[in-house]
Amino acid sequence: MSELTILHHTGCSTSRHAVAEAASADVEVDVVQYLKTPLDRATLIDLMGKLEDEPADLVRQDSFFKGLDLDPADFVTPDAVADLLVEHPRLMQRPVLVRGDRAIIGRPKDRVAGFIA
Repeated sequence: MSELTILHHTGCSTSRHAVAEAASADVEVDVVQYLKTPLDRATLIDLMGKLEDEPADLVRQDSFFKGLDLDPADFVTPDAVADLLVEHPRLMQRPVLVRGDRAIIGRPKDRVAGFIA
């Protein structure tokens, strides 16, 4: 079993930075491309229980989010966030780093090295 799991999006430079940072630290990492293998609701709820950030922070409020005419105030609870991310996995913030019973969103990039160390 890997020391660290990174929920990764290959098209995201911040996500690629996290994978490279783990490699340079010589940490055994399990890279999960969550768009190819979406997380189920139970896994998302478990992830939010480990997250040092607020559940709402797991949601990207990008142009896709706005195009769906969603209200950020509707996605603050773990249940609401999980339901949204099951339906629209591309709205998950990335990268997410998980180690044991702790998890962080790897934004900004400078959060990554400290979490990996």
